[in-house]
Amino acid sequence: MSETLVLTTTSEGGPLVPAAAAALRLPAVPWRDPQTVSETQLAAYIGMLERACSEHPESSDLRTCLGMAYAMNFEAYKSMDALEAAMELDPQSFWARMKYAELHYRLRALPRAEEETLKALDLARHGTEFGIARLQLREIRRLMREGTQRPAWTKSLTAPAIALLVLMAAVTLAMVWR
Repeated sequence: MSETLVLTTTSEGGPLVPAAAAALRLPAVPWRDPQTVSETQLAAYIGMLERACSEHPESSDLRTCLGMAYAMNFEAYKSMDALEAAMELDPQSFWARMKYAELHYRLRALPRAEEETLKALDLARHGTEFGIARLQLREIRRLMREGTQRPAWTKSLTAPAIALLVLMAAVTLAMVWR
């Protein structure tokens, strides 16, 4: 990661806040187990990340974390915007690309998720990153094979609609002639 952000909790064990330190280190907390993060803690965390992003607009890592936090808060569009900004700031960032692909995977836009995961796989630098990308790629391909994706409306529905109208007209006429 290009830079790090030191985060500490308040004395009461409250939400994470940036520490006044020169070294920046990214947090690993709330996405370890998303079900254990309260909505208020997540909202505070998102607010802290938004402030950190405005203070460090060149940090793709902070934008990646912000995108992940938005995704945890079920704000897909904001998450997508933050992750796209992170990829724009650092086109070689594995995690920004991987989380962007994961967001598409979760939204069941599987062809786009596969494309982005392949790009992330090209950016992977060590075994852990390769393993994560390969696992996600395998799951995406399994879902595509099993047909668990949104249908692509590429075929015209004109012929079936006309056939349905003709059938309905025929049934109506048959009922009237009795």
